[in-house]
Amino acid sequence: MSSEPSIFERIMAGDIPSEMVHEDDHAIVIQDINPQAPIHLLIIPRIKIPRLADAEVQHQAVLGHLMLLAGQMAEKMGCADAFRIVINNGVEAGQTVFHLHLHLLAQKRFDEGALASPF
Repeated sequence: MSSEPSIFERIMAGDIPSEMVHEDDHAIVIQDINPQAPIHLLIIPRIKIPRLADAEVQHQAVLGHLMLLAGQMAEKMGCADAFRIVINNGVEAGQTVFHLHLHLLAQKRFDEGALASPF
């Protein structure tokens, strides 16, 4: 994990343009540049937490804010009745940017086969 500013920090600094959907004191929400669904937003905390596994007790409020914001963004985008939240944690889980972020995906039917539980 690099000490260089993440792409998200560079977006927040205005160095990289992005399609901003929302911003507040704790987070930004942008359109994903490589969407995996018709609605694909990235919900990004302003504070850099590399992975969810790196979050600590002092991050509890911002983590809660991200979850509430996800619901608000789903409502704003007209998909509050059916959306998915994904957090990739680590390279083997598909994380490519080491600045915690939530993917909000909607308006696509997802195959549950890979996620099916035997219980």
